[in-house]
Amino acid sequence: MKLKTRRRILTGCLAVLTVMAFLLALRLGAVKTTWSELFSAFFSEGNEIKDILLNLRLPRALLAYLVGASLALSGTILQGYFRNPLADPFILGASSGASLGAVLSLNLGITFSFFGFSTQSLLAFLASLALVLSVYLIAERGRWNSTESLLLTGIAAGALASAFTSFLIFRRADAYEQAVFWLLGSFALADWNQVSVIFICLIISMSFCLYLARDLNLLVLGDEMASSLGCPVKTVRRVFLVLATLLASFSVSACGVIGFVGLIVPHAVRLFVGPDHRYLMIYATLSGGLFLLISDLIARLVFSPAELPVGVVTAAFGAPFFIYLLHRRRA
Repeated sequence: MKLKTRRRILTGCLAVLTVMAFLLALRLGAVKTTWSELFSAFFSEGNEIKDILLNLRLPRALLAYLVGASLALSGTILQGYFRNPLADPFILGASSGASLGAVLSLNLGITFSFFGFSTQSLLAFLASLALVLSVYLIAERGRWNSTESLLLTGIAAGALASAFTSFLIFRRADAYEQAVFWLLGSFALADWNQVSVIFICLIISMSFCLYLARDLNLLVLGDEMASSLGCPVKTVRRVFLVLATLLASFSVSACGVIGFVGLIVPHAVRLFVGPDHRYLMIYATLSGGLFLLISDLIARLVFSPAELPVGVVTAAFGAPFFIYLLHRRRA
């Protein structure tokens, strides 16, 4: 089947499935609603169901979609950056840094909010950025392959941050339940301010990514080849690293650490639409949003009215696929 035909099929499937997923996310939940109540609620005043839809379910569904899209785009960037389909948004320690910042906030007991983001969210975002920046600066001082140095430094820094996080949780066992929010991810605290921030970040990042998509295609060929074809390698690498880090950090600050989205979605889409990042970035972003929206819907409904952490659901899908990728690469 030709790539153009595959892309058309995927476009149609994504459009239909996304509309269906949003409608189900609005209708299903602890408060049961019928389809007629769902559609009539938007045209009524002072309706309890309308309040639930507009203030709880709709922002949650939108945030899940935007975070999934952001993580998938970040994963797509880093897989091209490292020329490795097993790379994901948290490979440089963004998730470990965010978890450390959030748990540190719980230990300090500081509480305030800024534009819809809590203390934990803000410290998670800042710690995530700080750790990735530290990884980059340390890797740049190395005398050998900067990409490999960046990768290994990120793994080591992430392990160190995870150790400090475990120590802080041990010191404050009473804050364990709140820490689980960051370690496994949840959209229970979604609001419109978070949706706005993640949306703006995603739109700006996507604009830069599409503008530099040709350069990312060249980076996959190797730095020397890319440079000979007119790509400003160092500048492009820095821009993509910043975009991938911002996308991952904003996502983690909104909902905690959700794994496997940025790993399995870009790779699965690449198998279907090809490696050209001009198309891969768009389809991976749309597919990532759909994947996490469905995962959050499953997390809400499996043990309703109780909720599973959405990271449990993504791991249940992602871990088997990750094992498949490892065996496929070995073959």
